[in-house]
Formats: sequence, C-alpha cells, structure tokens
Amino acid sequence: MSDTLDRLKALNDRLEKKLQAKTHSLRGGFDSEIAVAERPSSQTDSVLRSPKVSGHPDESAEKQASVNVPKHSSSTTKDALQERTGLTAIEEEKLLHQRLVSFLQLNVEEEPVRSENLRRLSELYLELDIEKKVRHIEDIFVYKAMNISGIGLREEDFGEVREGKYVQVIAITYEPDKNGKKKAKNVSLGYFGKAETLAHNRKNEIIEFVLRWRYEKAFQNLEHYKLLLDKVKPIDSLY
Repeated sequence: MSDTLDRLKALNDRLEKKLQAKTHSLRGGFDSEIAVAERPSSQTDSVLRSPKVSGHPDESAEKQASVNVPKHSSSTTKDALQERTGLTAIEEEKLLHQRLVSFLQLNVEEEPVRSENLRRLSELYLELDIEKKVRHIEDIFVYKAMNISGIGLREEDFGEVREGKYVQVIAITYEPDKNGKKKAKNVSLGYFGKAETLAHNRKNEIIEFVLRWRYEKAFQNLEHYKLLLDKVKPIDSLY
C-alpha cells in the first residue's frame, strides 16, 4: 500500500475515532442503533458490492451509466470551471462550502473538524466532476449510502483495485415499487474507467470523497438521534 493510501486509511481511522467520541457523548443505549443506522443493511451492502444500473450487467451498465468523464488534469478542470462560472476553483470551493454549512446549519466554531471535512468534500466534488450527476451539492446527502465499485474499502482490501472492473462512485437510495414497497436503487455519480488503468491520484481522490461523505452522513445520523432524545423526558437524565 502506498504512502498516500496509508494516509487515507489513517484519515479514516481518525474520523472514526472523532465520530465515536461524539457518539459516546450521547447516553441512553443508542450507540448500537446509531452504528446500524449509518451502515448499509446486508441487502444494501449486497447491492453495492455488485452494482447494477437499470437491470443491465455490470460492464454494460457501467458504460451506460457513465457520463464520459473527461480524462483531463486538475488544471484543465479548473480552467473550464472559471470559464463557465467566472469563479476560480478556490472561490467556487469556498462558495460550495458556505452553502453546505448553511444548509446543514453547522456552527463552524463549535465543530471545526466537521466544517473542514465539508470544505474538503466540496473540493473533491469539483475535482471529480460529481456536479455532472448531482447539480446542487446539497443533494449529495439525499442518498442513504455510498460506495465504490472496482476499489476495495474494507480493512483487508483497502485501496486495492479489482482488475477488469470499472470504477464508479455508487450512491444508493430507496424508491417505492409499483406495490409501494421500498427497494434499493443504485445511482452512478461518476464513472472513471477500468480499475487497473486508473491514475493513483484519481483513485485516492475517489476514496477520500466517499470516506468524507460517509463521515458527514454519520454526523447527520447522530443529529437525528439527538433530536429524538430531545423529545424524551426528563431531559436532564439523558446527557
């Protein structure tokens, strides 16, 4: 594993520890429920491990789901961004960060780590052209889970590419079928070609984007449980 992957794995471990610290501040036996809430169910995990889009086989689905993301450098992306919006990449990133902070009603002074996570997430959102599939950055949090096809994220295969597979950022949501029963649906947020031909820096950006999305999503799950706890009396016995 490269030094960069080691740093990404260390980043993931640090984020998990910070998240656990916040989780433990909420008493009342909800820890396990929160952990379950932020993980995909076994059904969801199965869907994510073998993503299908619109019922097609993996390879054809991945090609059809692709947005033909250009294989250009970061500088080219930033030049195109400035031409389109009149803003530099740094200015656009700051704007997106501010939008997320406002949307999530985040107190930056009280939660600087979470704010920095959103800032970097905004930067990666631009770098990976996620805007092509999710036009408004706030909408990336409507999804219930996120994973990567073609790259391992488990402890035993973290950062390893799966030869012959196509790399995609896969988000999952639940939609009702004709009978009103909710079913998992995969959505491709970005297609990056075959795993074995993917540039190392691009692979690391993809991994980091998904990790940082999961980190923020976990905080939102915690806030949800805190709101539920706020409804329980007597309030002074809970925190």
